[in-house]
Amino acid sequence: MVGLKQFTALSTGVDTIWIVLTAAMIILMEGGFALLEAGFVRRKNSVSIIMKVFVDIAFGTLCFYAIGFAFMYGKDWSSFIGTTGFGMKGDLSHLTFPFSKETFFMFQAAFVIAVISIVSGAVAERMQFRAYVLYAVVMTTVIYPISGHWVWGGGWLGRMGMLDFAGSAVIHAMGGFSALAAAQMIGPRLDKYKGSETHVIIPSNIPLASVGAFLLWFGWFGFNAGSTLSASDVRIGHIAMVTMLAASAGGAVTLLYTMFRYGRADAPSVINGSLAGLVGITAGCAFVSADAAILIGAVCGLAMLAATYLLDIWKIDDPVGAFPVHGVSGILGTLAVGLFATDKGVLYGGGWSLLGVQALGLLVICVWGYAMTWIALKGISWLVPLRVTEEEERIGLDISAHGTMAVNDKDTLALGERFRSR
Repeated sequence: MVGLKQFTALSTGVDTIWIVLTAAMIILMEGGFALLEAGFVRRKNSVSIIMKVFVDIAFGTLCFYAIGFAFMYGKDWSSFIGTTGFGMKGDLSHLTFPFSKETFFMFQAAFVIAVISIVSGAVAERMQFRAYVLYAVVMTTVIYPISGHWVWGGGWLGRMGMLDFAGSAVIHAMGGFSALAAAQMIGPRLDKYKGSETHVIIPSNIPLASVGAFLLWFGWFGFNAGSTLSASDVRIGHIAMVTMLAASAGGAVTLLYTMFRYGRADAPSVINGSLAGLVGITAGCAFVSADAAILIGAVCGLAMLAATYLLDIWKIDDPVGAFPVHGVSGILGTLAVGLFATDKGVLYGGGWSLLGVQALGLLVICVWGYAMTWIALKGISWLVPLRVTEEEERIGLDISAHGTMAVNDKDTLALGERFRSR
């Protein structure tokens, strides 16, 4: 017979393994971001985008450990910010999980890395590397942890009843609007817009981007199912199923739309459509039915296409579609909880209260992400330029910022030598 103490220890051990493994799945998503974004940008900037992902992991983890975790999950002050736990020290007794605080940190650190990676794609091919490092520090230290505290750390939105199971609002909508602000502030790539014309910049490697999307899709099961924080949670199977259905619906609807609209199935659209479905289901994966998940994924896929079109009209250059995928789908997925949640949703007789809270939370989080990114980049611009020079952009950031290149062909080597000799 297994005693109560032994059973509790076994259960805690299994939960710890579950959380660490799902955290590792989320961290593997950084490989997905790297491949996706490297495939969507031009070859001369592929090393640059991968270096930004390394910044996300290295600096994001350290900053969140030193300060961000305390702001997000420390003891609450005025429902606004946490005040204990800097460097994982001090009073964190209010975190009453059966597993260790280190285990919890590992999972949450994987989330903060994902947030900053949303922005990296929107500023690809023209943001100065040192400026990006400074922004990554601000995002992972202050911007994300404070708004995250409002929902998940005991802050005012969580107390009002806002539901965001794995982060459609906290991570994706906030990150998407931060990406929008950054893209607007830095400006479009050279030759992207001329007068009223929009020039299509061809992605360098669609198969590479596809592999990145598949890695993100895989990691999303850790993102959503891991947010149960318990290996014995009976909802895990349902969460995994609706995650799969929403992603499939987002990919299917964009494939069909582009095939009938343009006479061909557009690969970048299908890639981002699947990701849009994943973003959309993230808030409600534990609260909505399978049929609702399919509808959410499909609507997010179509909305992503519409938002991509609007960005070109507004002359906002987002090379990887960070705002349409994360910002727009994050909004729709968070609002969908208010409509389709089987417990309190409008369509299930729950009234309008939950939908109202979801809308309020979204408004506050999106404005926070946009405004704080604008302020942060404005401050950084006083220290270092936000944008590379025209010459550096034309040569490519791989050579101008990192002194290397993804492919060592003769012409590129000669170009690099000429640039370094100046």
